[in-house]
Amino acid sequence: MSATAVHSLWTTAATAAGPISKIETPKIEYGQLSPTLIVVGAAIVGVLVEAFVPRKSRYYAQLFVSAVALVAAFAALIALAAGGYGTTKAHIAAMGAIAVDGPSLFLQGTILLTGLVGLFTFAERRLDPQAHGNRVDSFAAQAASVPGSDSEKAAVKAGFTTTEVFPLLLFAVSGMLVFPSANDLLTLFVALEVFSLPLYLLCALARRKRLMSQEAAVKYFLLGAFASAFTLFGIALLYGYAGSMSYATIAQVVEGRVTSVDPALAGTMGNDALLLVGTALLAMGLLFKVGAVPFHMWTPDVYQGAPTPVTGFMAAATKVAAFGALLRLLYVVLPGLRWDWRPVMWGVAIITMLGGAIVAITQTDIKRLLAYSSIAHAGFILAGVIATTPDGVSSVLFYLGAYSFVTIGAFAVVTLVRDAGGEATHLSKWAGLGRRSPLVAAVFAVFLLAFAGIPLTSGFAGKFAVFRAAAEGGAAPLVVVGVISSAIAAFFYIRVIVLMFFSEPKPEGPTVAVPSPLTMTAIAVGVAVTLVLGVAPQYFLDLASQAGVFVR
Repeated sequence: MSATAVHSLWTTAATAAGPISKIETPKIEYGQLSPTLIVVGAAIVGVLVEAFVPRKSRYYAQLFVSAVALVAAFAALIALAAGGYGTTKAHIAAMGAIAVDGPSLFLQGTILLTGLVGLFTFAERRLDPQAHGNRVDSFAAQAASVPGSDSEKAAVKAGFTTTEVFPLLLFAVSGMLVFPSANDLLTLFVALEVFSLPLYLLCALARRKRLMSQEAAVKYFLLGAFASAFTLFGIALLYGYAGSMSYATIAQVVEGRVTSVDPALAGTMGNDALLLVGTALLAMGLLFKVGAVPFHMWTPDVYQGAPTPVTGFMAAATKVAAFGALLRLLYVVLPGLRWDWRPVMWGVAIITMLGGAIVAITQTDIKRLLAYSSIAHAGFILAGVIATTPDGVSSVLFYLGAYSFVTIGAFAVVTLVRDAGGEATHLSKWAGLGRRSPLVAAVFAVFLLAFAGIPLTSGFAGKFAVFRAAAEGGAAPLVVVGVISSAIAAFFYIRVIVLMFFSEPKPEGPTVAVPSPLTMTAIAVGVAVTLVLGVAPQYFLDLASQAGVFVR
C-alpha cells in the first residue's frame, strides 16, 4: 500500500472520530519558578565547567558558580515573597504542576540557605595536611579509581580533586526545591529522583575510609530504590483511584465532590482499596526520606559512612524537603482521609520518638549518635504534622528551619576533630576536648543543648511550638511521649558534654584543625540561628504562621 493511501486512511479515521483539538501551548510562569530555574541552570553550567575549564581552575569556578546561584535564587525567592506570592497571590503555576504558596516559599528559602551553608563545608580545603604540596578536601581525588589502587595514588599525587560535587549539590538542591511545592504526583516523583540520585553519588565520594563510604552509598541506593518503587506504585494506585495525577482532583474524588467521570475510569474510580493502599505506599516513600521508624534502617550507616559535609547537608535539607511534601500530601490531597491516616501516623510518631532516643544511648560513634538523634527529631516533627491545624503547619515549618542550621553546624564541628586517620568520630576520642580546645567544645555543646531542647536555644522554641500544636489538635498523649523521649535524648546529649568538659584529655588524643573562613562561617551561622531563634523566636514564628496556608 502506498504512503498516500495510508495517509488518506489516517485522515479519514481521524475525521470520523471527530474534529482534532489543537494541542495547547504550555503556559509556564518563569518568574514564579525562577528560584528553581536559577539553580538548575547553574548546575548545568557546573557540568560544562567540568568539561571545558582547566583542572587547576575548576574548584574556584565551581565554588563561584554555586555560591552565586544559591544567593541569586534566594534573592528571587525573597522578591516573590515580597510580591505577595506566599499569601494573597498564592496559586498553582506551570499548568497545575507546581504550587507557589506560603509553605513552598518558606521551605524553599530554608533549603537554599541550608544548601549555601552546606556548600561552604563542601569547599573546605584546610583540615587535612597537604598531599604532595596540594590542598585536599573531604572528597576522593578521583571518584572512578578503586580504593587503594595505583590509579588512586597517582590521582592524589597529581593533586586531582572531585569538583563534580558542586554541580551534584546544585542538582540535589533543585530537586529539593520542587519536592515540597509539587502539585501533582508525577512532578513529586520526578523531583524525588532528581534530588536522590546526586545524594547517592555524593555519599560514595569520601577521601578517607573510601570503602565504608562506598558501602554507605550502596545501602542508601538499594534502600532508596525500594522506597522509590513503593512511591511509584502508590502513585499508580492513586491514579487508578482518582483518574488524575493532580492533587486537587484527587482531593475532590476523596471527598466525593466529582461531577464528571471519565467512562474509561468509571470501573476503578472511587475504589477505596486503591486509595488506602496507594496512600500507604506513597506515605512509606516519604517516611523513608524523613528517616521515620520503621523506615530508618539506612540512616545510621549512611550518616556514618558518607563524607561528613554531605551528611550534614543531607540530614538538614532532605528532612526539610520530605516533610514539606508529606505536609502537602496529607493537608491538600488527603484531608478527607484524616480519620484513616492519623492513627497510623500516631503509631509512627511514637515509635520514631522513642526508638531514636533509646537506641542513641547505646551509640559510641558521634555521627551514628547524631543519626539516631535525627530519627528522634523526625518523630517530634511528626507530632506537629498530626495536629492537622494551621498551627501544626507553621510549627513544623519553624522546627524545620531551626533544626536544619543546628544540624549543619554540628556536623561542621565534627569535621574539625581529627587524628592521623582523618576525622576522630569515636566518642572516646572526644574525652577532654573542652580542655584542649574550649571554643570548639563550647560551640558543639550549644548545638547539643539545642538538640536536647534546652530553653534559650532554637530547639526549645521549635519543640514547644510543635508540642503545643499537637496538644491543641487533640494529640495530648503524643506530647507526653514526646516529653519523655526528649528527657531520654537529653541524657545522651549531656553525656557528650560531660565527656568533653569533665574528662581528662588523653595524651594521644585528636587535634582540632583550624578551618578556613568557609567552615567558620557555616558554624557561626549555625550558632547565630540557634541563639536568635531561642532568645527571640516570635518574629520567625509569626513568619511561619503567615506562610502556613496551602493553596488548594
